[in-house]
Amino acid sequence: MENIANGVWKYRWGEPEKHTPTTYREFEIQHEALARLVCGGKPPIAQRDIHVARSSRGVRIELPLGADEQVYGFGLQLHRVNHTGRKKMIRVNSDPVADTGDSHAPVPFYVSTAGYGVFVDTSRYATFYCGTNLRKGDSASKENVKRSIGTSESELYAYKGTDVSRSVLVDVPAAEGIDVYFFEGPDLRTAVQRYVLFSGGGCLPPMWGLGIWYRAYSAARKDDVMKLAAGFRKERMPVDVFGFEPGWQTRAYSCSFVWDEERFPRHQEMLDRLYEMDYKVNLWEHLFVHPTSPMYDALSPHSGDYEVWEGLVPDLSIQEAKRIFADHHREAFVDRGISGFKLDECDSSDYVHSNWSFPDVSSFPSGMDGEQMHNQIGTLYQSAILAPFEAAGKRTWSQVRASGALASPYPFVLYSDLYDHKVFIRGIVSSGFSGLLWTPEVRQAASAEDLIRRVQTVIFSPLALLNCWRIPNPPWVQVDREKNKAGIVMSDYESVQRICRELFELRMSLIPYLYSAFAKYWQEGLPPFRALAMDYPDDAAAQQIDDAYMMGDSILVAPLTADSSERTVYLPAGSWRDFWTHERYEGGSSYSFAYGLDRIPIFVKDNAILPLAVPLQHVREDAVFELTVRMYGDSPKECLLFEDDGNSLSYREGRYNWVRLRPGAEGAGEVERRGSFEGMKYKIKEWVSFK
Repeated sequence: MENIANGVWKYRWGEPEKHTPTTYREFEIQHEALARLVCGGKPPIAQRDIHVARSSRGVRIELPLGADEQVYGFGLQLHRVNHTGRKKMIRVNSDPVADTGDSHAPVPFYVSTAGYGVFVDTSRYATFYCGTNLRKGDSASKENVKRSIGTSESELYAYKGTDVSRSVLVDVPAAEGIDVYFFEGPDLRTAVQRYVLFSGGGCLPPMWGLGIWYRAYSAARKDDVMKLAAGFRKERMPVDVFGFEPGWQTRAYSCSFVWDEERFPRHQEMLDRLYEMDYKVNLWEHLFVHPTSPMYDALSPHSGDYEVWEGLVPDLSIQEAKRIFADHHREAFVDRGISGFKLDECDSSDYVHSNWSFPDVSSFPSGMDGEQMHNQIGTLYQSAILAPFEAAGKRTWSQVRASGALASPYPFVLYSDLYDHKVFIRGIVSSGFSGLLWTPEVRQAASAEDLIRRVQTVIFSPLALLNCWRIPNPPWVQVDREKNKAGIVMSDYESVQRICRELFELRMSLIPYLYSAFAKYWQEGLPPFRALAMDYPDDAAAQQIDDAYMMGDSILVAPLTADSSERTVYLPAGSWRDFWTHERYEGGSSYSFAYGLDRIPIFVKDNAILPLAVPLQHVREDAVFELTVRMYGDSPKECLLFEDDGNSLSYREGRYNWVRLRPGAEGAGEVERRGSFEGMKYKIKEWVSFK
């Protein structure tokens, strides 16, 4: 057992495989930040309690699990948050239709309420049995404890707790050795922070990335795009990012990575006009390279032995392949003003859609097989796309449909083609345990109510995105797809548009608060969106909640779906304030709340200071936020705002401020700036006190 950083321990058994997540890591362990965390100085699991052996399948690892421990993590998990008593296979899949572990972003990492984390360094389809079985002879049934007889399948097959300690059993196929990393707490939240800092820290988005995103109709042409863009500005619908879907390329499945000049004649003039209107532009693509692409011949020798949609699958773990891919993106797009990309279909499909991706038995020039590449390709793709932005000295905020281990430093947010609203909410809750970010993007809606409820969720997420690739007109004009395509307007569209506008403006008002939460993610490894169980690991009620979450340190979000205007919200220990009415509620209890269509349950910790900005229509590089500072309770605690230029990489060189907001005399407040950033992003408009 080797202590490789403060509170991080590495255990090696045998000879690990050549291709693992740590093999391809490109961000350094954040030793200074780790050193600031409290550390017990010993591994959370003693070496004598770690049992590793070779099996006919590969490597088997057995780790202790206490009877009362609850297990979380394994990346983005859409069907469950608490994995105690479950079997999870770490396999990337675009169609995770069941609670098996399949995911857009599976990660072989878990954390426990006992206050530690475990990362198994493998790109294989490893399977974790999280206390599912007792070893022979360990069963408590010898005590003749009687259990009630189940009268339904759910009762018969449900996980049954025990007073006897269990184990986490890990099956790593094909391997002959393994590295396992252990992360101290002392609590679950700190263990997650250590894992994120071990990964390289969290990402810091550009400020514009936290505004509103709109992806246009896939069949749109140049005139359609400009009409939409002008309409948003005319109607004062805040939008920062305008996204192009597959139709912008000459070939999309697979990709040419070349503009279609027939549909978008003089496309650079169009882009320049969008930039003049203060839009950032994001382009859809996927990894598979069509024969007509300028990159095809150069990438051919660096690609796998099977095609996808008649396109190459480049091996981006090879530096030359990454350079070719990144250079084309910089010369053709980044240097011409493109701010980011949507990296689609870098996962795989087994269930809902056809089996369109490369086989697990594929081979790649690096020596990886298809299984390893599937679990690694999302982070390799993010790395290749990030490279041209790094070279240009500016940040991006982009989307990706597959990710994995050690991915927290990449400025990419996960999304899905699946569309269950409750599942999408669960994704926000689950992803933070593994240092990942997820957007419950708004696509189609079954009704105006469904649209509004989905917008309410997405504005309280890492990326506030409306993906309208299936409809030519905004969804607040018409939610029915066929009527939208026919240009038929809803009778109540003005009311729906008003509510959407107000929600967009609410998101814009939260940007300073949210940006500062991301700064803590970067510096301290604390995910900005996280489960209640992460902040309240000893609260048995919080451990089971998968439909509410923390946004930053002070805000609790409890979304509503279209099937109900009322819901029960559990508030953890402490006092809380209703965001809308400012009424105080005592924690440790559940409450029922009913709101109109324009609101969802949002709560602020009592004695918090919450800055809210005057909403901007978009975030320019020279934007200044005028703040109304809310001070809750009798003893408001200091609030810190992160302040820098919001766009460049200069923050890495220390050019930023922490702006301290604290209570002052006679109901007012005080502001103190500490740091080396010479500009000013925040001005105080007023202080408001809620006793």
